[in-house]
Amino acid sequence: MKWLKSRKGQQAVIIFSFVTVPLLLLLIFTYLPFAQMVQFSFYKMKYLTPPDKRVFVGLKNYIDVFTRDDCFKALKLSVYYCIGALFQLALALFLATILSFGVKGGNILKGMMFFPYLISGIAIGFIFKFFYTRGFVLDSILGLFGVSQEALPYWLKDQAVNNWSLVATSVWRYFGQNMVLFIGAIMSVDAELYEAAALDGANRFQQFFHIILPSIKTIVTLNVILSITGSLSAFEPPYVITSGANGTGTYFVIMNEIAHVTQKVGLASAMAVVLLIIIFICTILQKLFFKYAFREADT
Repeated sequence: MKWLKSRKGQQAVIIFSFVTVPLLLLLIFTYLPFAQMVQFSFYKMKYLTPPDKRVFVGLKNYIDVFTRDDCFKALKLSVYYCIGALFQLALALFLATILSFGVKGGNILKGMMFFPYLISGIAIGFIFKFFYTRGFVLDSILGLFGVSQEALPYWLKDQAVNNWSLVATSVWRYFGQNMVLFIGAIMSVDAELYEAAALDGANRFQQFFHIILPSIKTIVTLNVILSITGSLSAFEPPYVITSGANGTGTYFVIMNEIAHVTQKVGLASAMAVVLLIIIFICTILQKLFFKYAFREADT
């Protein structure tokens, strides 16, 4: 008891508490549910199926993920969002570079571009649901430029454009956040490097590729990883705007339907595990790519 009342004893108790409590919460609310989900992925079951009535099916659920038409098509839709994520990052980096060099009214522009990220994803979904509806905002804007409504597609029904319309929604929402992160990284670059480069005759384009990009490689890598992994788990735009209709059901939308509508818990759990593995592989590949791309900056 004397040791616990001593300064060292109290320090030990505090350190032990700060270490064990977060780990315990992480174990209870993250790792144990994940382990349970992995276990469910090997069974055919519903939410209320008793443990003794669950049917062990082995790898059948994992095979179904790649053989069922709805699951595999939803997985392929991630390509649309990955392309959108790369375009979004390029746009954010381009605007961040421009705004970092003292553009007049730059603070107002930063606030306007960052504002969509502060809006709830559900609210944005309803906004764009009316924005794309036939004869509403987008069609009216295009009509001002002389485009007839008959020449325009149904933005949310035509399968040639509806997924790109949803991707544009995600780009509009998230590019401001990435832009602000890029601006913060660019502003941390030593200004003397720009002065030295200007004296050597380097233009803005050369300064970007030889000074800015190598200097912010960490934040670029982080943003790419977060954007790609986020695009693989896109949910709000297709769920709110189209409810996954007309071929817009992303992997998460289909997984939600399988889990909560048809209650195929085993198959939905297998889909979640497959997505986790894909995200893990993509993260490793991106790290290797950027390690190779920025090898000159490292040296």
